Amino acid sequence: MPGCELPESLRQYYLDTLGITNWRLQQPASVVADVVVDQAALPDAAPVADNTGDASVALDDDWRELQQAVSQCRLCEELAQSRTQTVFGVGNRQADVLVIGEAPGRDEDAQGEPFVGRAGQLLNAMLAAIDLPREQVFIANILKCRPPNNRDPSPQEAQNCRAFLQRQIALIQPKVIFVVGRIAAQNLLDTDLAIGKMRGRDYQYQDENTGPVPVIVTYHPAYLLRQPGEKRKSWQDLLRLRALMQSW
Repeated sequence: MPGCELPESLRQYYLDTLGITNWRLQQPASVVADVVVDQAALPDAAPVADNTGDASVALDDDWRELQQAVSQCRLCEELAQSRTQTVFGVGNRQADVLVIGEAPGRDEDAQGEPFVGRAGQLLNAMLAAIDLPREQVFIANILKCRPPNNRDPSPQEAQNCRAFLQRQIALIQPKVIFVVGRIAAQNLLDTDLAIGKMRGRDYQYQDENTGPVPVIVTYHPAYLLRQPGEKRKSWQDLLRLRALMQSW
């Protein structure tokens, strides 16, 4: 994947932010050897349409229609009444890496963009530590509205939003999904496993319109802010993501 190589001093700053002060990006082969990539299982790259062609215009129309549908959605009456605005998602619509989180918080509800608070700043540092600028990925959430008081999304709320996320994945056609947090991982992969048991395992996302797409599970940045001792585990997950990207 074409990337933006960071100066070593800046990369080290991001690693320090993660609490990985004694580590470097280039780890011994034994660290990344656990990442087994089945090339046959990866989806074909989405064709790049001519910006002036009919395919590009149709794709733009698809995104506009989807964003409008999200903004007008009132399936979850409580969320529709309490939200400031919907949080559709942001980033590169042809991204190789799709980041999926749980639900918008207070800052996201106010700004209409996912991961813009303290957790978002840490997420940016996590991605930058493996030379993956935020601008190169697409970031979305399981839920497009903030639950009151930042409570966990209900199963029905997640189900109501599922079609929106599925359509985003189908339009982006990512090469890998990096899912952060227990609720996001459980909903995306339809499991009730604890996130500690999900980390380090090989998963794939697939539906009738997309797939199979490799999925890497890690802790939510907000959890890491509360439990900084777990940052080293998330660094291992980031190395898995980096190793997969280097295999393309």
